[in-house]
Amino acid sequence: MNAFRSFAEQALHYFDRPHEGVCRETIESPAAWKGPEVAADRSWIAELSPSDVAELEAAVARAKTAHAELGTIGRDDFPLPKLSDRISEWSAELRSGRGFVLVRGMPVERWGEELSSIAYWGLGQHLGIPGGQNPDEELLGHVMDMGEEADDPFVRRYRTAGDIAYHCDLADVVGLLCLRPAATGGASRIVSSVSVYNELLRRRPDLAPRLFEPICLDTRNDSGTPFVPVEPCRYADGTLRTFYHSDYFRSAPRHAEVPDFTDEERDLLDLYEEIGRSPELYYDMSFEAGDIQLISNHFTLHARTAYEDDPDPAKKRHLLRLWLSLR
Repeated sequence: MNAFRSFAEQALHYFDRPHEGVCRETIESPAAWKGPEVAADRSWIAELSPSDVAELEAAVARAKTAHAELGTIGRDDFPLPKLSDRISEWSAELRSGRGFVLVRGMPVERWGEELSSIAYWGLGQHLGIPGGQNPDEELLGHVMDMGEEADDPFVRRYRTAGDIAYHCDLADVVGLLCLRPAATGGASRIVSSVSVYNELLRRRPDLAPRLFEPICLDTRNDSGTPFVPVEPCRYADGTLRTFYHSDYFRSAPRHAEVPDFTDEERDLLDLYEEIGRSPELYYDMSFEAGDIQLISNHFTLHARTAYEDDPDPAKKRHLLRLWLSLR
């Protein structure tokens, strides 16, 4: 039996966001953080203890013995009785707190890729329900430079060493496990989408309502349809949930059925991203081997700076990506 949601099921769950109306006032919440505050407060980093690691190792051994395929390992197959309380805290932080957590200390160098993958998957089962990351139902994405041309506007940029523009993924949470960091660069740039909206509202309140109307998202051949209309923002009960994907919004007018952006819409996208690039708002997170970054795609935009790999192919930057629907 599969222990994951399909790509389509996960996307439908993610986009099922409550909505009451346009948000016209500044939002005050833990998710409305700013970069300098994050840099000064390291409470978002959770260190795995030796006993946590031992519990993960025991669960990996049990799951590996009973299951031949990763996608059949469910929550009950991966018992974490002592670590579960900490995982609940991380889940709460993703659901109603800052919207991101860094879990540090998974011994990936000692475990190797196979055992690390099982541990990561099992941990994800306790946080939520994993899902496919494309119509091929890829469960763990390999984020590394595959030698593809970074200048190609339609290349999957996670398969290059180039920078990546701000975006959200089609799941409640995206996780990145660092197996090996880059030689230089490759920081994960995160920014609160709530703080970005607050600043947009302060500067151009006339543009903000457009974010609550559909914008066409280019599917880049990952769906049966060439584009999908998506409302970037939904607001209800004082909570703003945002889906934003710079490259895929901006390329949608390449399809004949999609009208070109109006001047006002271009101003909106340009200003929104300009605000996100403000050093007063974003935070650059550098990874160490064994780090797991967990990000809410409702409250956090993420990007990446370009990087350079070590000349030794065995030392190339390599992250494992996991998409989750929160339980």
